[in-house]
Amino acid sequence: MPAIPAATVANLRDLGALPLGGGRSVRAGLVFRSGQLDRLDPAEPAVAALGIRTVVDFRTTLERAEHPDHVPAGARPLVADVLADQLASSGLPPAARMRTLLADPALAEQLLGGGRVRASFERTYRAFVHSASARASYRAFLTELGDPFGGPLLFHCTAGKDRTGWAATLVLALLGADEETTMAEYLSVNAGVRAAFAPLIEGFTAQGGDPELALSLVGVLPEYLEAALEEVQARYGSMERYVQEGLGVPDEAVTVLRERLTVHEA
Repeated sequence: MPAIPAATVANLRDLGALPLGGGRSVRAGLVFRSGQLDRLDPAEPAVAALGIRTVVDFRTTLERAEHPDHVPAGARPLVADVLADQLASSGLPPAARMRTLLADPALAEQLLGGGRVRASFERTYRAFVHSASARASYRAFLTELGDPFGGPLLFHCTAGKDRTGWAATLVLALLGADEETTMAEYLSVNAGVRAAFAPLIEGFTAQGGDPELALSLVGVLPEYLEAALEEVQARYGSMERYVQEGLGVPDEAVTVLRERLTVHEA
């Protein structure tokens, strides 16, 4: 899933054209993912051509205050704060603090060294499934996608990799994508995210920081997504029950979402 070549927004991608099996694919031009939009230029041709009508922002209050979105003209912002009620207990600093940690190898090692960064991310991904704020946020997101009159929608967090990655996984799972496709889409952001943070990673390692810690913090790993999927299985038994019972997304919205976002080969 190649990134859309926009100069003012990182990791801008269309979920369209991803294969769903049985001669089906995701409809292009309706659902996009990205990093934060604080530098977005709505007049940039690559952005303006998308016709975004709704922007779903998964960031915390602090993240939004420090880096406010520049929403495309005519688009409606929808705040869906995934981490609102579990940030303190997750053990994982929000993506907005990555720059602080990458500037201070000693602090990063103290907080997340010795494999704790991976364990911390895995706890956070499990919380994406069970915390009240996450369930409310992903319910709002999927219900918005299930609006029969909705236009193109863009969803994002800060780096566009974790909260955004789980949202993309939910969409693809509901559309019937297999595990290989879902994981490949999830991991596809790594190149863009690591490139965006490359100067900080280089500075971190130059100061003696552990490069594996830096990459585990900046990128995504299969274990992170697998932790959330295991949590779904343990609590609900299936993605369908999680969306229906855990998130409370109306069946009608799921039906519309599938109809809107699926293309069948002629």
